[in-house]
Amino acid sequence: MSTALTEQRTLESITVLFSGDSGDGMQLIGTQFTTASAILGNNVCTLPDYPSEIRAPAGSLGGVSAFQVNVSSREIKTPGDRPDTLVAMNPAALKVYLPRLAPGGALIVNSDAFNKSGLRKAGCGDNPLDDPDLAARYQLHAVPVTSLTMAALEEIDLDPRNKRRCKNFFALGLLYWLYDLPLEPSQKWLDRKFARVPQVGAANRLALNAGYRYGEDSLAVQYRVPPAASEPGEYRIINGNEAFALGCVTAARLAGKPLVYSSYPITPASDVLHHLARLKHFDVRPIQAEDEIAAMGSAIGAAFGGAFSVTGTSGPGVCLKSEAINLAIMLELPLVILNVQRGGPSTGLPTKPEQADLLQAIAGRNGESPIPVLAASGPADCFDVAVEAFRIAVRHTTPVMVLSDSYVANTAEPWRIPVFREFDPIPVEHPTAAVGFQPYSRDEATLARPWAVPGMPGLEHRLGGLEKQHETGNISYDPENHEHMCRLRADKVQRIARFVDEQAVDVAQVSDLLVLSWGGTRGAVSAAVSQCRAKGLSVAHAHLRYLNPFPRNLGAVLARHRKVLIPELNGGQLALLIRAQYLKEVISLSKIQGQPFTIAEVESRIEEVLS
Repeated sequence: MSTALTEQRTLESITVLFSGDSGDGMQLIGTQFTTASAILGNNVCTLPDYPSEIRAPAGSLGGVSAFQVNVSSREIKTPGDRPDTLVAMNPAALKVYLPRLAPGGALIVNSDAFNKSGLRKAGCGDNPLDDPDLAARYQLHAVPVTSLTMAALEEIDLDPRNKRRCKNFFALGLLYWLYDLPLEPSQKWLDRKFARVPQVGAANRLALNAGYRYGEDSLAVQYRVPPAASEPGEYRIINGNEAFALGCVTAARLAGKPLVYSSYPITPASDVLHHLARLKHFDVRPIQAEDEIAAMGSAIGAAFGGAFSVTGTSGPGVCLKSEAINLAIMLELPLVILNVQRGGPSTGLPTKPEQADLLQAIAGRNGESPIPVLAASGPADCFDVAVEAFRIAVRHTTPVMVLSDSYVANTAEPWRIPVFREFDPIPVEHPTAAVGFQPYSRDEATLARPWAVPGMPGLEHRLGGLEKQHETGNISYDPENHEHMCRLRADKVQRIARFVDEQAVDVAQVSDLLVLSWGGTRGAVSAAVSQCRAKGLSVAHAHLRYLNPFPRNLGAVLARHRKVLIPELNGGQLALLIRAQYLKEVISLSKIQGQPFTIAEVESRIEEVLS
């Protein structure tokens, strides 16, 4: 250990934000830092933040890409509010993310990038590194990252451009020393990644080691986050899209069915298709359709054929699928529709989170077209929600919509790998007897119709978008029959509430304020409520998974609390639905900025409401 080290400090948690140009590899080194922390036994939660453009102008504010990770020795629920350490690889990154850095935090900048060209592209007049106030407010470390990387790779047979691209691993090595993390996981990853181009792997290895040595020689304080206590088991880091993919495969295996996933590429849902394409050996049939309508049509066809069928998209894709979703509702076929929400309207903010598709999910189709709607609260919960969505779809023969968002989809956290044999099977029944078969007869408890698959003699029946006659399924224009079928389909969705758990609240006693959340806001809201209770405030938290139908006891839960606060990343859509259904006045906390809630934002609003 170098004599430059004068002190080692233990911290309960840290938040680090890597930022730079979208070609600087910030997502990569952020992921590597996360993996190294998780291997040591820390709890981690991440937030990638990157531009929508494939390649915005280099050095511009619009081209900045970032990756934030919260590393802790205790349970954590979010990627952290404000970073303790900011790595800024160019002036644009510093300009965009400096306002987020905690006062007194560590600021590590690549001083080589703060030249006339870099400052001009970022719209900086003077060099911010020359401002004495910057060093007074933060622990500033101006490091010539590019120059030091080039010097470390002097003997490597690579062109200068590829050598400069290794500067992200120099920065990673410096952070590994600063937070006492091992180099080995990244070294092994480099060996695997660049096995076919070993000189590139060797260059990044040298840069990584050089950054680590720079930390040893130049920094006086090193920090360490102890391992977290965790439930015994096998863990892995997982994001929401991958967890949903694994949940779909698990649901199909629980029913002994093939899984068909059909989609058209769209940010931020495309990764679900990528993950499932690697799982064909589990009887997965991934389909990349030519458009959203074709993807929904093939999903309907797969469900009609008796497969477990799912299609994934984002809000714009749901718009295009809406007529075919209505066809699935009319046919009453079991399938799952995933909407990974993003900022809108129109193309909007494709890589940023929003929860603005709730009303679209519940009522965004023509006619009386009820559909069950579930929302995932985080990466690991995407797995459970996928299994639950298929269970509901099969039990009630209905399409089910699952709402995720780009925050939930791209955030990563440790996930305890479940044991398959501990899951209840998903029972599937296909009628085989032709005697007495009616395609639209009903199960008395669930109102499900028979899921008859093609090719069964005597079970032929009419399908299509025209209204069905009760029981026979024949086309019917009879007014009374149409109303009966509309109300029957609506009642079927409402009956789902009889089969799912009642709404839980995190404290048993009645509180002055109930904070009601849904989707990816759970982590920030839960943490904020806990901190407010620690201050002596009378506040409770309930988080909704089932958005249509609402849990059967939700009205009673709302009535027990004097005030209700609903934080959501939209203009107040859940608040509107709660007011309409329960005639309960609620307080809306709305945010539409393409960024998730911070704990501080929710905590501040709770204190304001209770003051």
